[in-house]
Amino acid sequence: MRARRLIAAASVAALGVLSLAACGKSAPNVAAYVGDTTFSVDRVDAIYDDVQAKYGEAVRQEAGQAGATPAPEQLRSAVTRQDVVNLLVSLELGRRVAAGKNLQVPDEVTPQQLEQNLRVPASTEYAKLWGDWIDLLQVLNQQLPPAELSDDSMMAVYHALEKTGAIKGGLSVAEVRQAFGDGGFVRAATALSTALGEEATKVDVSVNPRYQAVGVPSVVSTGQSLVFYSLPYINEHGSVTDISTPEPLPSSAAPEAEGTAS
Repeated sequence: MRARRLIAAASVAALGVLSLAACGKSAPNVAAYVGDTTFSVDRVDAIYDDVQAKYGEAVRQEAGQAGATPAPEQLRSAVTRQDVVNLLVSLELGRRVAAGKNLQVPDEVTPQQLEQNLRVPASTEYAKLWGDWIDLLQVLNQQLPPAELSDDSMMAVYHALEKTGAIKGGLSVAEVRQAFGDGGFVRAATALSTALGEEATKVDVSVNPRYQAVGVPSVVSTGQSLVFYSLPYINEHGSVTDISTPEPLPSSAAPEAEGTAS
């Protein structure tokens, strides 16, 4: 089954800025805590470095076949460490939501199906994690009841897509509603956002402050290709900057935490 047939709608969500200081979790070598699961900075770096190394090698090989020499910037994938954290945290939360509903997640989407549009070699762990994430999204989208559609939530999705260049910028609410049709994928996005947000609150999520606002990876099929992007956490009222209520880090502590986590 082709990947674009597996992805009928955008699945978007995100977690607001969560501080390691929120619940006493402050190990500088930890990228994120999701309940009793810990993701180390070393693992984030390993996944990121794997993407960069294999992407660069693939570009070199392709350029070599054409008799060209790629510029240094062409050897760098657009994937960031933030993208890696987004994926790890979202997968863990989504799996917990699925387990709580006794949902079985089939293994259908392969890294090879995503390689061209994701622009990451299929042999990377990052591509494999994306395949796992899309499998999970398919199941959750089928089981979570669609949320109400509001102008704010619809525009939150639109602006996230606008940043990728996948949709024309500067559209009005009326124009976006026309472009999005019945808005089914926005309803699904909002429902997923709510479910992941509730799970994050339940299990206690903390993210190292070096990783800014944590967004849940998202993908939508245009019919010809896949668009990968991330969206600020949304609910029926639109974007939410912070789904937790952590105590803010003291101004003197934030730079130190960021520096020691690198």
